[in-house]
Amino acid sequence: MIKKRSYFLGLTLLVLVVSSGFITFKEEKLEGFHLLSYEGIKYHVPNEYENEEIILVKVPQVGKSFTGFAQKMAYKESRGMLHLVNPYGYMGKYQFGRSTLRTVGIYDFQEFLRNAEWQDEAFKALIARNKWELRKEIQKYSGRVINGVEITESGLIAAAHLGGASSVKKYLRSNGRNGFKDGFGTSISSYIRKFSNYDISHIEADANAKVDLE
Repeated sequence: MIKKRSYFLGLTLLVLVVSSGFITFKEEKLEGFHLLSYEGIKYHVPNEYENEEIILVKVPQVGKSFTGFAQKMAYKESRGMLHLVNPYGYMGKYQFGRSTLRTVGIYDFQEFLRNAEWQDEAFKALIARNKWELRKEIQKYSGRVINGVEITESGLIAAAHLGGASSVKKYLRSNGRNGFKDGFGTSISSYIRKFSNYDISHIEADANAKVDLE
C-alpha cells in the first residue's frame, strides 16, 4: 500500500512539473513576427486572445531621428535579431523577402543573415526606392488625416516596408477603405500611426538604389 501511494505521489508531481512547463511556454508571447527554429531558438505563434504589445527587451530612446526610426522598425519586425527567418521566409532584423533583397543587389542570403551592415544598408536602399515610388503620394497626402491617423512621410515609408508601395497607394486613394494586412494581421494604418513624424529626410528618393557590397 505504501509503495502504491509513493508511486501515485511521484506521478502527480511529474504531471505538475510538465504542466507548469507548458504554462510558462504559453506566457512567453511574441508579437508582430514569428520565429522559426534557428540555432536553438524556437518560435511561438500568438493566438487571437493574446495581447498585441509584449515588451521583451528595452529599446534605446533616440527620439524621432532616423536612428530611432530604424531601431523601432527592427524591434517591431524581429526584436532586432539579425538571423531570424519567419514562416513566410522573410529574413533579418528588418524582415526582407528574397525578391526585395535581389532588387537591392543582395543575393547571398546566408551572409545577409550574418551581416549587420548589409541589413542596415538594405533598409536604407529600400527606403530610397519607396520614397521614389511614393513621391507623389508623400507630397499630396502629408498632413491629411485618414482613419484618425495623420499621414506623414515616415509613416508612409514604414507602411510600404510592411505591405509594399502599391498597397500604400491603394490605401490612400481609397481614403483608407482599401487596407492591407500582412500574414500576421498587422495593418498599413497601424504602421502609419506607429512610425509617424520620424526624420528620414537625409535619404533621397532613388528608383535604382542598391547596396554597395564593396
